[in-house]
Amino acid sequence: MHLLQSVERFLNDTGAARLFENGWEGAVKTLIMIAIAGVLIYLAIGRGFEPLLLLPIAVGMLLTNIPGVELFHSEWYMTEGTIDYLHILNKGELLDILYIGVKTGLYPCLIFIGIGAMTDFTPLISNPKSLLIGAGAQFGVFVAFSGAVFLGFTVAEAASIGIIGGADGPTAIYVTKTLAPALLGAIAIAAYSYMALIPMIQPPLMRLLTTEKERKIKMTALRPVSKLEKMIFPVMVTVVVGMIVPSALSLIGCLMFGNILNVCGVTDRLSKTVQNGLMNAVTVCLGISVGATATAESFLDWNTLKIIALGLTAFAISTIGGLITAKIMNKLTGGKINPLIGSAGVSAVPMAARVAQAEGQKADPSNFLLMHAMGPNVAGVIGSAVAAGVLLACIG
Repeated sequence: MHLLQSVERFLNDTGAARLFENGWEGAVKTLIMIAIAGVLIYLAIGRGFEPLLLLPIAVGMLLTNIPGVELFHSEWYMTEGTIDYLHILNKGELLDILYIGVKTGLYPCLIFIGIGAMTDFTPLISNPKSLLIGAGAQFGVFVAFSGAVFLGFTVAEAASIGIIGGADGPTAIYVTKTLAPALLGAIAIAAYSYMALIPMIQPPLMRLLTTEKERKIKMTALRPVSKLEKMIFPVMVTVVVGMIVPSALSLIGCLMFGNILNVCGVTDRLSKTVQNGLMNAVTVCLGISVGATATAESFLDWNTLKIIALGLTAFAISTIGGLITAKIMNKLTGGKINPLIGSAGVSAVPMAARVAQAEGQKADPSNFLLMHAMGPNVAGVIGSAVAAGVLLACIG
């Protein structure tokens, strides 16, 4: 008798048995989420779409949607009061504990240290005008923000959706975890998906907004940059941003700290550690934690489709903003700037710069724009972090 009861209890606790706890509708939604996780795994592995983060996100989504597992309790984090982290550490499951790094902003900041260590700001230092292109490429953030408000999202949700236009996944996560945590899964997936699709999204816009003559423009070589300039730049940016937009200092400060580790010449071991071991470990924790928020209840609704559409709009308009800014600068400089580098103003480093290089060589195989495009590209990283700080200061 006891054996039969044990077997019955075991069978009732299986995921297959608990699949129908919320009826057929709940079962169908769960199976759809598992299927979506499978598609994301395929895109990450089979198609190479941002695999370093999209794969952990997909696995986190898969884990959180298996019936009866309960590895993540979103209600513990979505409370309006103070979050009881001690309770989470004592009673929480794996994903509950890992999500603490998202909620506190730890993971995005650590990733920014790694990004800073891997980023070469030499093209930006050599050509400071690139900052204008990086700023122009943030236009989509505020257009998408307005569109989201028009579609019925709250101001905080709209700010989180708009930041997708910055094409910076950690920044989008950093803003969303504060302003609209319930949308984190959808926004993260949209942000990283569009970053992976840059080679498909940007070229048509680049060809539409530039002439063949403009695409053939060859830019003069960048001036050499001294080690002293490389050292002064991150310190100066940290101070200036901290004075103007203090709410952006967490991201910018970490970004510049990582860069100092790389350029100072006396912390090579630390620089290599944050670029490799730290960056990889944090990426895994961040991806799985973000994926855990994509439950059927929060993901399968019309708002997700709106977010995907608005994210694409934000990304496209940011690309257009960068191109138009570069075209204006081309006119002001008497044709010395190739407008194609404007598309690199979004902060997807270095993919956006490589796309600009590829389009330039299609027009003229002897044209090399990569280093010129890297200036706006790294400026876009700074620009998206500053835009995030502005939104957090105004809304958060």
